[in-house]
Amino acid sequence: MKADEALAEARNQGQEVDKVLVWRRHPGQYASETPMTEGRDFFVDEVAGKYRGQLVDPVSMPAEAPLFLMYTSGTTGRPKGAQHSTGGYLSYVAGTSKYYQDIHPDDTYWCMADIGWITGHSYIVYGPLALGTTSVIYEGTPNYPDPARPWREAVKLGVNIFHTSPTSIRMLRKVGPDEPAKFDYHFKHMTTVGEPIEPEVWRWYHEAVGKGQAVIVDTWWQTETGGFLGSSLPALKPMKPGSCGPAVLGIYPVILDENGEEVPDGKAGNICITNPWPGIMQTVWGQPERFTSVYYAKYNKDPESKDWRDWPYFAGDGAVRASDGYYRILGRVDDVINVAGHRLGTKEIESASLTVPEIAEAAAVPVIDDIRGRMVEVYVSLKPGFEASDEQAAKVSRAIETEIGKIARPKNVWIVPDMPKTRSGKIMRRVIAAVSNFTDVGDVTTLANPEIVDGIRRQVQTAKVAKGDTPRELTDTEKAEIQAFGAES
Repeated sequence: MKADEALAEARNQGQEVDKVLVWRRHPGQYASETPMTEGRDFFVDEVAGKYRGQLVDPVSMPAEAPLFLMYTSGTTGRPKGAQHSTGGYLSYVAGTSKYYQDIHPDDTYWCMADIGWITGHSYIVYGPLALGTTSVIYEGTPNYPDPARPWREAVKLGVNIFHTSPTSIRMLRKVGPDEPAKFDYHFKHMTTVGEPIEPEVWRWYHEAVGKGQAVIVDTWWQTETGGFLGSSLPALKPMKPGSCGPAVLGIYPVILDENGEEVPDGKAGNICITNPWPGIMQTVWGQPERFTSVYYAKYNKDPESKDWRDWPYFAGDGAVRASDGYYRILGRVDDVINVAGHRLGTKEIESASLTVPEIAEAAAVPVIDDIRGRMVEVYVSLKPGFEASDEQAAKVSRAIETEIGKIARPKNVWIVPDMPKTRSGKIMRRVIAAVSNFTDVGDVTTLANPEIVDGIRRQVQTAKVAKGDTPRELTDTEKAEIQAFGAES
């Protein structure tokens, strides 16, 4: 169905697709209700069988030839097609795989990601396979059919390097906190990637999943960058919960304020990269002017300059550098709530919430307030075995006050059964921000669990109305702000 819709849209835009390959999980069994189109659609197992044993000579390509397009998953605006090169990208992911994930040909390496996004491309396919290692690819969610699945597979396959996201770690911690101890696997190395990881979650990952023995590298990078930008060197640099570490080899970051001035250590600002590197994308496919405007124009003082030093790469993430040179990524600069002139990073609030032992997941969102401009509301879900209560909500508020200060105290803490999430596990903060502000939640059909949105809306908005806490009609600008909150650039 979806493939046919895509083909129809391509046809509308003047691009006719000649061939479609259809994968059957079980050869000879076709389970889809969508009929095959004669002459256009072919089963992979039938086609592959005709070419079994044949050798195809490799074709030499220029280093600058485009290798692939990877579209960013922004929830607003036109998606950006990051165009990566053949030579630079491959060398960068091979190098970072070797030096930061300690991958060797005799390892069995499992990056628990989808090969359809940049982590899968870089650190399931290109990097590990370029180094000759065995790379595990699996299908389905980590907790199906039960939360022991990752650890059972690790034993069965002899995995010794494990790589996943904070979202997956939080989920596994929530649904099966004691499961890793039941299995006799041995990881020498573990990676976390995709978003900042809260210190409490990091500690569970190290102590429960890594059994206190595996080294962890907490990496920071983006679709656009091709590979890691920040990470500690395993076994050579100290691990620091909640920090991605120093810059990787050959990367020179700087943290700037809105005026382009470098901020001192310990102060938050916009993290930028001052130099080019092999893995950086070549352009935004079909939109070269957008490549410049989104990533390079913000801090450029001379648009006519041909000197790379005048074009720092603007990552769009907030960060703090500690005196030891380690960077703590605060999340997208748009994911900041301005409360009475104080800029509060959502990740800091969420990390504070997760210091409460009963809390499995947390998401902070802004609420329009006529006095303070914006206030914070926090949504949390509990670990199995705990019941929602006013005391649980009060614990979260106290933790935020203790960790950050009274200015960050949430207006409300909502304990919900689950968070609205994308299929990749990302919490959709724009949806719960819309709920808190009594505005349109937008299209939720692409969520992994759209059915929970109505339940959250009834719970939260009924409680707000009962307390007389209904906001005034939002302006168009305020509605746009709430709808864009939490969206990737």
